[in-house]
Amino acid sequence: MRIISQLLVVAALGLAAVPLAARFLPASHPMLDRIGLLHPMAAMGLVPPDRAEAAEGYSPPATPVVAAAAERQVLRDVITAIGSARGVQSVALAPGVSGRLLALKAVPGDGVQAGDLIAELDAEAAQLAVERAELVLADARSTLERVDRLTGSGTATTLQRQDAELALRTAELALQSARRDLADHRLTAPIAGVVGLIEVQVGDLITPSTEVTRIEDRSALIIDFRVPERVAALIRLGDPVQAHAVSAPNRPIEGRITAIDNRVDETSRTLRVQARIDNAGDSLRAGMAFRVALEFTGEEYPAVDPLAIQWGSEGAFVWVIRAGRAVQLPIRILQRNADAVLVETALEPGDLVVTEGVQALRPGAEALVTPGGS
Repeated sequence: MRIISQLLVVAALGLAAVPLAARFLPASHPMLDRIGLLHPMAAMGLVPPDRAEAAEGYSPPATPVVAAAAERQVLRDVITAIGSARGVQSVALAPGVSGRLLALKAVPGDGVQAGDLIAELDAEAAQLAVERAELVLADARSTLERVDRLTGSGTATTLQRQDAELALRTAELALQSARRDLADHRLTAPIAGVVGLIEVQVGDLITPSTEVTRIEDRSALIIDFRVPERVAALIRLGDPVQAHAVSAPNRPIEGRITAIDNRVDETSRTLRVQARIDNAGDSLRAGMAFRVALEFTGEEYPAVDPLAIQWGSEGAFVWVIRAGRAVQLPIRILQRNADAVLVETALEPGDLVVTEGVQALRPGAEALVTPGGS
């Protein structure tokens, strides 16, 4: 009850102070006029009519502000992603047949060319098979020549000659197969590149499922990464990218988009993309992680100073000077850069965006644009 009594006393004093201020403090008249109390008080005789008329014509001084026309900048959308690298070509080397490893002709880290020998398997049985096939082929040729002579003298039939020809052709195919089997006992590099770790030792029994080593062509690297589906329609083959190895973030590497998947992943809503970067110095390795950045250029928008942006109950806005008076314009922030903010708003030709003096502005207030701070 005591607090309520005190509040009532304060309210009564306030009500009494307003008429007294209107009567004896002419400086309060502009404020009373703005809140609509001056004329009712003049009608009640609390304010002399001549003072009320003087207050109506009162105009506050123009507010000094710093303002400038908004520049227009292109909206740049930068997408970053993390991807893994692999060699431009990579082949896992395994034998074509089973056998015991006889010799290794390369060591990890060796640079090899296509066709270079990497390893040899014990090929004694395969060599014997080739020699046997050569003997059978020679016998088949002799048989066909003998049948040809007998056919000429009329003592051999056409059927016998056909059988001899079939035997010769079969012997030729058997020799080709034996030679192919012998060649499979030699592991050669199918591509040029660098030999990786060798997982077997001389004397091991290996099979076609045994990976002996991996040859990687790392003269260039392919980075595999994913981008959001919102840029799926913007990305193109040949677009430039900038890559940074996670282990060396201060060394930018230029590259190009080389492959784009034909569909967006329904689970992650991302599109798989591949980019190629050079590795002329051989300082990068397959399997390294890279941060990839792609830049997409959009439309032009007004660029305002970050100091010009204010916030209210309805969101962000800026003050502009239009025909000498302050106007509050709502904005939608599109992109923040180091020195400017790109916004979407209803600017008109000749509008000046206020950067200093915004705290003293009110809608419709007269403003004085000055070259320096207020």
